[in-house]
Amino acid sequence: MTKQKNTKKRPLVEAVKTPSTVEAFSFGEAIPVLDRTEILSYLHSDVMYQKYYAPPIDWHGLAKSLRSSTHHESAIITKTNQLLSTCEIDEKLLSRKDLTAFIKDYLVFGNAYFELVRNAFGDPLRLEVALTKYVRKGVEKGQYFYIVSGKQEHEFAPNSLFHLLEPDINQEIYGLPQYLSALQSAWLNESATLFRRKYYLNGAHAGFIFYMTDPVQNQDDVNKLREQLRSAKGVGNFKNLFMHSPNGKKDGIQIIPLADVAAKDEFLSIKNVSRDDVLAAHRVPPQLMGIIPNNTGGFGDIEKAAQIFFINEILPLQARLAEINKWVGRQVIKFKQSALFNTVENTRPL
Repeated sequence: MTKQKNTKKRPLVEAVKTPSTVEAFSFGEAIPVLDRTEILSYLHSDVMYQKYYAPPIDWHGLAKSLRSSTHHESAIITKTNQLLSTCEIDEKLLSRKDLTAFIKDYLVFGNAYFELVRNAFGDPLRLEVALTKYVRKGVEKGQYFYIVSGKQEHEFAPNSLFHLLEPDINQEIYGLPQYLSALQSAWLNESATLFRRKYYLNGAHAGFIFYMTDPVQNQDDVNKLREQLRSAKGVGNFKNLFMHSPNGKKDGIQIIPLADVAAKDEFLSIKNVSRDDVLAAHRVPPQLMGIIPNNTGGFGDIEKAAQIFFINEILPLQARLAEINKWVGRQVIKFKQSALFNTVENTRPL
């Protein structure tokens, strides 16, 4: 561990010692953004040990949220795969595995890091991805740390890390992903699914009341009917029952369901609305993610949707990746023609 000298240099953003502000945020808590704007503001974050800045939002929470919603994770994978399909790399400097991890980190966290390893002569040897989840930016310029579980600490060599970030409007130290506004919808989608699973596991979905007020029935018939209802499991769960009641009164036998039928429609509505919110935040056409349309008209021409998506989303990502070439001083990544277009000009970075 490198011992840091005491410095009085003023940090980029004034840090306020308020640990309670950081601990107040929970990824499992439903909160309105306007009531907790300090969560995404760096003015209330700690500089831990006076050496590096704490992230404006919990990276571990963002990592867990990636798998909270099928559509959230699928949108990240869709962008990653489309971008990778156009990348040609210098394999002497960069492996495709590290590039894949770099792109995923950027899309999930709004930050991604490459460590440039040099040989004994100072020439570039290889680029290795540094997992964003554990990287912290130091107070000094060009200083970065690798923190695992808050205990093990490693300081990178000065100016050896390339930091690609998605700019934030509140601070300039860390980037933030573009989908933060849709996290509540992603969590709601997960909560609805978990609630429905528990609903079925505890057996509440199979209940109803067989209400009989007909005095004509004798006890033997009632016992036989009760036995038939008890045995209605497995293969015979949906078999029909016949009840003969001569001279019976109207409404002498009633079936009263315990489960509200409207709850099923509400579940589907929550799933669809939350899905649409997530897709809107990622700006991914639903047909590119294998989603089945609810209407007979469908989603339209998938090829045109893919082309617009490529122009609006993939080309800007290509331009951001091209910044690595300038930082290293040589062409590490270049972009080939996309199969969606006929000319190379249409697939070049902006």
